[in-house]
Amino acid sequence: AKVCKTFIPRFKSGWHLHKKRLGKQFPRRFPYPPFQKEVLSPMQRICFVCTGNICRSPMAEFLFRDLAQRAGLGGAFSVASAAVSAEELGNPVSPPARRILAAHGIDCRGKTARQLRPQDAEAFDLFVGMDDSNLRGMRRILGPAAQGRIHLLLEYADRPGQEVADPWYTGDFAAAWADIAAGCAGLLRALSPTR
Repeated sequence: AKVCKTFIPRFKSGWHLHKKRLGKQFPRRFPYPPFQKEVLSPMQRICFVCTGNICRSPMAEFLFRDLAQRAGLGGAFSVASAAVSAEELGNPVSPPARRILAAHGIDCRGKTARQLRPQDAEAFDLFVGMDDSNLRGMRRILGPAAQGRIHLLLEYADRPGQEVADPWYTGDFAAAWADIAAGCAGLLRALSPTR
């Protein structure tokens, strides 16, 4: 099984409950049992982020969830998406993005735009943005608590530094979908426990 290095649950309180029972089995200098240096996370929590949460990040959210389910890994991931701006709050997924998802048999009904919040730093293990402005927005909103857990989607397609262009401005939803599909497939491979 793959070891999740982005999220290590805190077992300190439970460990202290068993401290007397275990006696001197472990040296005092270890705050946790040695095996907790590598802990299997029961579910990896991913948040895809774009500017308004009506195009790129919802496409990534629903596509990644579909890919994981098709791979038999639906229970291994909790997936969501959010915006760095407040300009589209409450709005549904844009019609062109909905049509592309529907063409691939993916239903996104009920999804509405929401903004990333500081408390999301504790709610998710990994934040995946679409472009550099998204990364800046995530760092501003989440602060140092999310350090090391913020990445560009196309890093996972072996295209470090490249961005998924915003189709809201380019009008090219097909190109955005192709980039998102490549990134989501690479991310699933990177996080798959059978990798």
